[in-house]
Order: sequence, then C-alpha cells, then structure tokens
Amino acid sequence: MTAGLDPNLAAVELARLESIPLDDRDLPRSTYELIARTARRHPDRPALRLLPGGKGWDQPETWSYRELLRRVDQAANLYAALGLEPGGVVGLMLPNTGTTYSALFGAQVIGIANPVNPMLATEHIVDIFRLTGARVLVAPAPELDAGAWGKACAVAAMLPDLRALISVGGRVDDAPRHWVGDFDALAAAQPAELTVTRRPGPADVAAYFHTGGTTGTPKVAPQTHANQVYVAWALAQHALFAGESVMLAGLPLFHVNAVHITALAPFYSGRSTVSLGPLGYRDRAAMADFWRIVERYGITGFSAVPTVYAGLPAVPDGVDISSLRAGIVGAAPLPSRVRADFESATGIPMLEGYGLTEGTCVSVLAPVTGNQPDAVGLRLPYQRIKAVHVDDDGLPGADCAPGEPGVLAIQGPNVFPGYLRAGPAGAEPDPAGIVVDGWLITGDLGRVDAAGFVTLTGRARDVIIRGGHNIDPRLVEESLLEHPDIVAAAVVPRPDAYAGEVPAAYVVLRSEATTPPTELLAWAAAHAPEPAAAPKFVDRIAAIPLTAVGKVHKVPLVHDAVRQVAAQELRQAGLRGDIAVSTRHGRPHAHIALDDATPGDPVAVLTGRLDAYSFSYTVDRT
Repeated sequence: MTAGLDPNLAAVELARLESIPLDDRDLPRSTYELIARTARRHPDRPALRLLPGGKGWDQPETWSYRELLRRVDQAANLYAALGLEPGGVVGLMLPNTGTTYSALFGAQVIGIANPVNPMLATEHIVDIFRLTGARVLVAPAPELDAGAWGKACAVAAMLPDLRALISVGGRVDDAPRHWVGDFDALAAAQPAELTVTRRPGPADVAAYFHTGGTTGTPKVAPQTHANQVYVAWALAQHALFAGESVMLAGLPLFHVNAVHITALAPFYSGRSTVSLGPLGYRDRAAMADFWRIVERYGITGFSAVPTVYAGLPAVPDGVDISSLRAGIVGAAPLPSRVRADFESATGIPMLEGYGLTEGTCVSVLAPVTGNQPDAVGLRLPYQRIKAVHVDDDGLPGADCAPGEPGVLAIQGPNVFPGYLRAGPAGAEPDPAGIVVDGWLITGDLGRVDAAGFVTLTGRARDVIIRGGHNIDPRLVEESLLEHPDIVAAAVVPRPDAYAGEVPAAYVVLRSEATTPPTELLAWAAAHAPEPAAAPKFVDRIAAIPLTAVGKVHKVPLVHDAVRQVAAQELRQAGLRGDIAVSTRHGRPHAHIALDDATPGDPVAVLTGRLDAYSFSYTVDRT
C-alpha cells in the first residue's frame, strides 16, 4: 500500500456506486446517444485536439463536441448513401486521424465498426473481413500510408461482397475497382444532421475487434453498445477522469484501449482527448517532446503499455507537468523497475489496469486513493471477479477462496457475447468455450481478495512447465531486469528432452555493455526467484519483438528456441539441413528439410532424436 493512502476508501466508494442498480442509471442506449447527449450538454467544449504528428504538435486541429457529432452524423449518412444496410459492417484499416474517429463511430450508428490492424498479413485481414461480412472498407490514401493503401487494395480485390472502398488523407491517382472517393469530401457532401432512421439499441453489436493474430488469423470479438457504454460510464467514475481531465491518446484505434479509455470514457463526461497523431506512440519526433506536449495541453492522464513507459525521455528542466495526475499501464506485465523509474523521475503514480478485449477492455483499475500491496487494482463497479479451479479442458470448477490463486473469471455488463463464428445462417457470436454460465474464463492466473482487489500471478498459456513444476516467466524477467546491463528481457519455454520445457531468456543490453553470455547466465542463475526458474540459456538480441501496440511478442522467440533445439539435434546427428518453425494448432512446429547429399537414412535418425520433444515436426529430404 502506498504510504498515506488507504485502499479501503476505494472499496467504500465502490459499494456506494453499487447501491444504485445499474438499470436505474439512465445510461445512453448506444455510443451514438452517448456522443449526442454530450454534444447537447457541452456543444462548444473541445472533444478532440488532433495533432498532425512529428514536430507539429503545437498546431492542432480542434473539434468541439458539436463538430464531433456533425462529423459522426455525416459519416453515418455517407454509409447509408453507399447502400450499407442496417447492421452492415464497415472495415477500417486506418492510422489515428480525426477521420478515424468519425468513420468508426459513424459506422456504429448504422451498423458495425470493424477496425483492423493494417500491419496484419493480408490473408489474415481478408479472413477477418470475410468472417464479419464487411461491405465498406476505409483505408489510408497513398499520401498517408502507401503500404497500407496497397494492402487495402489487395484486400478489396479478394472481398466479393465489398461495395465500396474509401480513401482517407490524400489523392488517389490510380483508382482501383470499388474506390468511390475521399472520405472527407464524400462526408462533407452529406447533410449535417443524421438522416438515417435507424438507431442502435443496447443489445446491438457496435464493433468487431480482433484479438490475438500473432500466430494465425485472429479471433473476432463482438462488443455490444451496452458493453461499450457501460465501460465508458464505469471509467468516468474513476478519479483520474474526474473534473477538468484531459487524456492523451497514443495507442491505435484498432485497439480497445484507445477506443474506450481515451475516447468513449472522456466523451461520456464531456472531457477532452489529445490525439498524438497518425503514428501515436510510434512517432519518434513527437515522443521526443512528450513532456512538452503534456505541459502544452494540460494533460491529466494517458494510457500506454510498459514498453512505452520504458522508452519515455527524461523530463526536461523547466517543463511543468503538474497537470498530470497519473499514467495508466496495462496490456502486458509491468516490470517493477519500469514503474520505479517512471515514478521516481516524475513524482507521478502509475495506475495499473487489467482487462481483455472479450471483457470490453477493462475490468480492474488501481484507485488513486491507494492500492493493496502487489494488486493490479480494484474491480470496476457492477463487475464480479473471482478465481476458479479449472479442469484439464479449461472448464471452470469450484470457486477459489478469497486470496486463493486460480484462473480469473469475470461476470458483468462488460462481458462480450462470444467469439464471432461462421455458421449456416452467417456469422454469429458463440460463447462456447469462453463464456460459461455468464462467466468469462480469462485464462489469466490470479487471486481476488474479499474486497475485490485483484492480483495477477501469470498467464496460464505463458506458464513454463519444467518437469511438472510451473514457472511464471514474469518473475524470471523481473529478476533479470535487476542486472545493471539488461534493459529488456523476455523469458520463454525452450523444449527439453528431459524436463519437457526449461526457461530460456532473451535479453537486450545497454548499447555500451559487453557482458558475455556466460556471465549473464551465471548472474541469472544466482538471482532467479527459485532454482527451477533459473534460465538454462541466455541469448542477447538487439530488441525484444513487439506487436503493433507495443506488447511483448514472444512467438518469434519461442520459434527461435525451437529452431535452436532442432539445429542442435541436427549437429549431434551429423546431419545438415534447413529448419523453418511455424505454429500449427497452437503449438510450435519445426519443418526440417535435410540435405539430400547425406548418406543412409537420416530421416529415421533425426526422427528418433526429436521424438522426445514436445513440439511437432516434419522431416524430409530436399
């Protein structure tokens, strides 16, 4: 618990909020009604300050709530004019621009917004849009992002039911089939007030978000208007969003964090959001002036992943950041050193959060009035969270006692209706295997105390099982980051013929460091949280792989670990060949093409050596 703060105050406030039934709170029926209500109450307040990116951060375009509502209305009218039917799907492959906000929330008026990470493989984007049945695709023009435009054109050519491709942010000289024009020009020609008669209701799906996607086609998670409006309301009750708050947005709008924490939550209360620009936190020029941006706009809070915090510049002398109340961190385990460095350098608390796309972004957030030791935070109002025992098939059994670790399960108005799955009558949400009796089975390991404070202890799928002993890689990573030369670390399972799996560490050293691997290995063994958790291998790499939103991406490291094992067995068998590692059915798979010049029966020899390992494999001769 932070000195001078009392977590009981947050528990008392939670009980006060829940003393009124949620149904009596007169929440908006949809995200559109949420924006429209705020525009009626505060028409001239700034809703969005849109920075152009780079060094132009002091030259924003500002939208009032009246302007935001007008642009959402015109976007919805445009979709209707293009023939989008009620409930139709709009695919979005956009960076963070003002048009992205209007295109996304306008789509939720008449149908369903389906924002997608443009960095996904083309075939995966096609698979998503085929599943969701996208009828309209909005993508950046070549001037804004030439690579994404080229990919969008390729995607559009493979969607037989697509009706329109719309560009954003510049000229299109070589217009492909389906292209109908520039979004802003087309929308500006529409009436300034909503003309479509359709109004979405709480049970209607507002958006499709993809989740995962690092090893294959991502799953698609629908979120209803009730899901999204509730989370906006719940976040607005948190002290970080109270009063004259100003949120800084730097995560991409295809990610739920950006949509909920730095858009809908401020919109609910009529507060302001400052958007960093198309590249967000990946904009190196803007991030070099991060603290000057905080000072210029009076930023009170922002939300980012740990890697963003780790890369923040030092606070320059003379820059006033006193407006900043706290920073929210989530989406990945938080190294204690990252927290300590940020808080000591700024004097500003870091509030950890926890949630899932399937739970509409956030279920737990640390109170500003104090947190329990080691806890992520307190559950949001009207959500129930518990730890449960699960069987070998991942199905929940008995509840854990307060404070007893298990797999976290969540119930409440934030829980999604199930993954979108194809069926005879078209794609429909299906809760099978993920929502059981109304409880979202998260797969995350943790414990919940009697007051609702949640402590994470690991991710079930990340656990390394060494000879039947479970090892939390997060704890090993924490110990590695205590080394003065290690600036980043990721620990993954490396296949082992005897123990099944052993921990393997990938580390990034300070640029001037020359510590040899043998010394790092000895240091890691001496500082591991327990002997079994000591890494058996330590590899130095230039950078930890990251996803588009800055989460640590361990799949390439797992593949590298498997590749190293396969190469070792090749050498010991006296064989040569090429090794390619991929993921099949959720498991690493090594394909080994042996050199045909090898005499004898090398396939049988190598197969005999690899049979002891847990990864799947194929061996053939080139």
